[in-house]
Amino acid sequence: MTSLSLSSSPAASAKVDAVVIGVAKGPKGLVLAPGSDSVASALGKGLLPALSGLGATGRAEEVTRLASLGATTAAVVVAVGLGDAPGKNGSYDDEVLRRATGAALRALAGSGKVAVTLAAAGPDVARQLRAVGEGALLGAYSFSRYRTTDSQERRDPVREVVLVVPDTKDKGLRAVVTRAEVVARAVHLARDLVNTPPSDLHPAELADVAKERAASVGVDVEVLEGKALAKGGFGGIIGVGQGSAHGPRLVHLSYKGGKGSSTKVALVGKGITFDSGGLSLKPAASMEEMKSDMGGAAAVIAAVAAVAELALAVDVEAWVPMAENMPSGTAIRPSDVLTLRGGTTVEVNNTDAEGRLILADAIARACEDGPDVVIDVATLTGAQLVALGSRTTGVMGNDDALRSAVVDAAGRAGEPSWPMPLPAELRKGLDSEVADLVNTGPREGGMLTAGLFLKEFVADGVRWAHLDIAGPAFNSGDAYGYTPQGGTGAAVRTFIQVLEDLAAERT
Repeated sequence: MTSLSLSSSPAASAKVDAVVIGVAKGPKGLVLAPGSDSVASALGKGLLPALSGLGATGRAEEVTRLASLGATTAAVVVAVGLGDAPGKNGSYDDEVLRRATGAALRALAGSGKVAVTLAAAGPDVARQLRAVGEGALLGAYSFSRYRTTDSQERRDPVREVVLVVPDTKDKGLRAVVTRAEVVARAVHLARDLVNTPPSDLHPAELADVAKERAASVGVDVEVLEGKALAKGGFGGIIGVGQGSAHGPRLVHLSYKGGKGSSTKVALVGKGITFDSGGLSLKPAASMEEMKSDMGGAAAVIAAVAAVAELALAVDVEAWVPMAENMPSGTAIRPSDVLTLRGGTTVEVNNTDAEGRLILADAIARACEDGPDVVIDVATLTGAQLVALGSRTTGVMGNDDALRSAVVDAAGRAGEPSWPMPLPAELRKGLDSEVADLVNTGPREGGMLTAGLFLKEFVADGVRWAHLDIAGPAFNSGDAYGYTPQGGTGAAVRTFIQVLEDLAAERT
């Protein structure tokens, strides 16, 4: 991963390959963001006219390169747009800084060392440094495991980023950088897992990654498979996984926050390593991104590791069900009835609604430990994409305050989300003539009906929230800001922020 360091030396004299400054739209045209003073002084009054002549407008995430011609130690000055300049004494939004930094670092892929001045773009240096540090590390990402040097050009991420701040003696700033590194490491892990081809990431391999990462940060781990799943009554996980040659798993991660911890949180993440739709087969085009159907599991595994690294004062029990949904002679059929953890029976009327079946088992098990809060995350429904698009997570739950807290935390973390209802009238659509429930209801409100299905497995008195990241987990379009093509690491930063908030409530 790209390394971060702090410097209070003038950016113009930094021994780097490129220096990044911010530009914005002012009332009278292009303006420089604070922090770019030394570069502006070195290049003189011609800087803004030169940038304007190259087409710079200050539009958010717009990247403009300018040769320094020896005026700065760096050969290249990169101006990145921040959108509209804030008013007097104002500051740029965290997400604006995060995305701008990410866009600049993506554009500078292949460079060795880069200085970034955006952390000094306002009065609250610590807050800005957090956003800029995260943006730099998230933007400097590449999944190159399957690339060969003789088959295509490779541009490795920037090797080192120097963040320019007014004073490096501030110990709090080093803590901000450390947190940014932990968060980025977690997001990178989730992205790597989502980007890995399903031929190399069956449930067993995903469970192995969870074990290895947990062991590296001191998190206890248990993996259930085969007879243990059957003995535990995990009929949803077994049923979904029985059509594959690669057996299912249930991974349990346990982190104890120590003496100061009094909040018990359970996390659950959907881990369908590939979703063909089972016998209710998906159209071919709909399978192309289904290696991402374990994005929820990836987010939970990565977030728990980050929580341990940050030593948060909160107890976390994570339950991560994993299966491959394949069609075969042993696959579950429409009309089959499964008995899930706790005894609830479910008639399967669509084998492509498999995620809720494995999540239900894991949620039921998580509730048995008496947690204060349960939060699950899943690439669950195409209806989420229809309702909210590809970048906004739908958040549902049985507690309005918790749902609002998750949405608020996601916003501060830089992950757009929106609160969604669970209308009582939709529950009737889950009634079955032969079992307790069917696994899919009417097409209308599909995201909400899926949430209502999961709610059935939440124990009375347990606060619960559900995040549907079907769209946000995988970016099939062009890269933007700090978000690459492919796996995005969606929900990792939200989980970390939520758990930090819960830990702070009890300290």
